[in-house]
Amino acid sequence: MPRSAISTSIPPVALLVNDLDQYSLHVNCGGNAITIGGIKYEADLEPGGAAKFFRMKDDIWGFSSTGDFWDVWSTSKDYIMENVSMIKMEESGLYMNARLSPLSLTYYARCLAKGNYTVKLHFAEILLRDNRSFYSVGRRIFDVYIQDELVLKDFNIEMEARGVDKPVVRNFTAVVTHKTLQIRFYWAGKGTKDVPKRGTYGPLISAITIDSDFSPPNDRKKKIILAVGILALVLSLVFMILIILRRKGYLGGRKSKEEELKGLDLQTGFFTLRQIKAATNNFDAANKLGEGGFGAVYQGTLLDGTIIAVKQLSSKSKQGNREFVNEIGMISGLQHPNVVKLYGCCIERNQLLLVYEYMENNSLSHALFGPEEGQVKLDWSTRQKICIGIARGLAFLHDESPLKIVHRDIKTTNILLDRDLNPKISDFGLAKLDEEENTHISTRIAGTIGYMAPEYALWGYLTYKADVYSFGIVALEVVAGKNNNKFRPSDDFVCLLDWALVLQQKGDLMELVDPRLGSNFSKEEAIRIIKVALLCTNPSPALRPTMSAVANMLEGRTAVHELIMDPSIYSDELRFKGLRERFDQIRGRCSSETQSLIHSSDATWADSSAT
Repeated sequence: MPRSAISTSIPPVALLVNDLDQYSLHVNCGGNAITIGGIKYEADLEPGGAAKFFRMKDDIWGFSSTGDFWDVWSTSKDYIMENVSMIKMEESGLYMNARLSPLSLTYYARCLAKGNYTVKLHFAEILLRDNRSFYSVGRRIFDVYIQDELVLKDFNIEMEARGVDKPVVRNFTAVVTHKTLQIRFYWAGKGTKDVPKRGTYGPLISAITIDSDFSPPNDRKKKIILAVGILALVLSLVFMILIILRRKGYLGGRKSKEEELKGLDLQTGFFTLRQIKAATNNFDAANKLGEGGFGAVYQGTLLDGTIIAVKQLSSKSKQGNREFVNEIGMISGLQHPNVVKLYGCCIERNQLLLVYEYMENNSLSHALFGPEEGQVKLDWSTRQKICIGIARGLAFLHDESPLKIVHRDIKTTNILLDRDLNPKISDFGLAKLDEEENTHISTRIAGTIGYMAPEYALWGYLTYKADVYSFGIVALEVVAGKNNNKFRPSDDFVCLLDWALVLQQKGDLMELVDPRLGSNFSKEEAIRIIKVALLCTNPSPALRPTMSAVANMLEGRTAVHELIMDPSIYSDELRFKGLRERFDQIRGRCSSETQSLIHSSDATWADSSAT
């Protein structure tokens, strides 16, 4: 079985704060630090391994290595290759070592200034030898992505260099808009994996050179920028102190939560607290439907007979005014059969209440994982209808609604079921607007572990493809009737997704189907939903389908493109605790936008200062 773990081997003292923009990066992959032509190349000697991530040089750059070599018990020596011969040229020092990965190797250059950069990738085949033995039979073929764009397809070092031990350099132009440049080398299963011996396949890189196509500001400008930054920091501290003093009442008191929110132009209906109390019998415990990250939810009945659901902000809730206003702003203008309808809100006596249409069958989580006596029996046709409905709702949010919205917290507890078991997406407190002119949003992390896409959980890199990933997890849960975070059939598996990937490789996907269904389901439809779910959970957001395409595949209007993935990619998704602890040790970042906080329970979480 795959063996992997997220590395926590880098001591916190090595993760220093870097406040200034960088304009270049030079790495001698797999080798010692070396200076060539007046340029110093950074050492890259950390051991590799399955699903390991390393931060290097004051957190300015790092790399991640994914996968194990087929049928080989890998050691750290298998990930750094040393040349056994001599390359006779001026830059030979760059080609005496190289870094190797059995599946995916990604280098991250961070804290880069915005602009265009020239990327030089240095290759030399130093492992497969041209000596008329089995070593000359092996072929190394892999793909290269820069900023998620495929720049080299089926790249063969030996063929491009016309022999072994011969350097070949490929130049590219990359655009940095949000501080980070990502270079990914990916083995797509082509070439040979057992010749000349097992464990010699996969992408191989000798050195990386990154230089800006523009001139950095001179030292005088840097000093001015630093002085302005310090002044701005001091003024910010003074301003914060004044705000705190005002809120404490020392400078004339502060506005109540009710006054602050009523001063906003909230485009929704308003209810009085008296109306809500009458509808819920003064928030009677007998009318309580459940508890979420926002607070308690109560059933109520208005004077005209309309049944409502009332969300009451708890005084202990980590969500506040921002999430309350955000949810109203996002959902008030949305009208779709698979999005819950907001009737209005109540802002009175420091009470924050949201009034929704009542959903008779509670949440999808309650139906699938709740107490047996309270579970709704979901037959196969209903489960298929639920998956299609969620897909349609997300396609509406991403592409069809007036506001293009990324939900950020798609999970079974946020999918409600009406009287006819139609699914409706709810809880928009963490949602973000997807501005079309931006490729992605860099933001602090808020959501639920087990449902967050890897690029979002690790880097705060948010696009609508994060919702696609979350949908894939939910679809697997609907088919299997099991919770992704809590299901571990044995110690060899981390979560439901990990188990599904292993079953896919074994060709035994039917084992995923909920045994409670018996034989009363369509095998063809079940396989289709599972394959679509696995497509949605691809580690690369660029390879995930859109939700419109997902809906078409689920309804059988288009064929499902099957993509086999290595389960070791995901086998540590639930082990973000170690990674989170390492992040907590980093008190500074080159940009505050990349600071990350993760919540590991099943409840939604968001930092009160999250953007």
